[in-house]
Amino acid sequence: MSAIEGFTQRRIDVGHITLNVHEAGEGPPLILLHGYPQNALCWGRVAPAFAAGFRTVVPDLRGYGQSDAPPDDPDHRAYSKRTMAEDVLRLMDRLGIDRAAILGHDRGGRVAYRFALDHPDRLSRLGIIEIVPTADFWGAWTAELALKAYHWTFLAQPAPLPERMIGADPVAYADWTLRSWTLAKSLDVFPQAALDSYRAQMADPACCAAMCADYRAGATFDRAADEADRAAGRRIGAPLRFLWAEGGFPASTGAPAEVWRRWAGQVSDASCTSGHFVMEENPRAVLDCFLPFFSGRES
Repeated sequence: MSAIEGFTQRRIDVGHITLNVHEAGEGPPLILLHGYPQNALCWGRVAPAFAAGFRTVVPDLRGYGQSDAPPDDPDHRAYSKRTMAEDVLRLMDRLGIDRAAILGHDRGGRVAYRFALDHPDRLSRLGIIEIVPTADFWGAWTAELALKAYHWTFLAQPAPLPERMIGADPVAYADWTLRSWTLAKSLDVFPQAALDSYRAQMADPACCAAMCADYRAGATFDRAADEADRAAGRRIGAPLRFLWAEGGFPASTGAPAEVWRRWAGQVSDASCTSGHFVMEENPRAVLDCFLPFFSGRES
């Protein structure tokens, strides 16, 4: 059984690595991708509602949760969003899924839009929560945003500096990060089982190194891939629905929905009262935003 109510859990070999995957429901396929510093359990308050109408697949991304955490490489390809999107593609192949809708939050949102750009024929609809594209976010930095998103530069420092600093008190670091990004500045918004898993993940040296590698990729490979796509005029063809929190990161960039309209031709958006962790802080907003969208019933 899975820690997500009503879901089963198993490990699935996707070629180079094995992913920990939660599954439930029948109907059109829907893949939910989590972000940092979380794992698949962040979807626990919304996944059962999605599974009522969709075949819902919720993996731990490589390096997170109970999925494999391979070592990084000098070019940071191992944790690039291109490589993570290929993991999702291979997972779909293993599950016999030809096309799926994908909903991603935070780093999972970056994997999701990279999937949309690299594998457009395998995507039906794209949902994004709480990010703008990587290159655009780097380009939007002001002193205020740099202070708020300090982890983008801290975690991207060469190994093993951030790993050793976090390793001195990983639970305190996890708690600080989680608490400070919520609207209420409180850990009370997180279900206890999920919070325990986030803390354990940060305390696992292999997972901690993988999370740092994720951000090293963001500062290098991922940023360059976005810039190359932008220069080539590549755009997302699938319908895109974007949810951003009034107390989150994209709100600090100015007009985040307009950023996505430069990347995709069919964009709708909504905002909600929440901090960064919308699925746990305001699950109703997530369901109200995306259930009609993925069902094709949005106004």
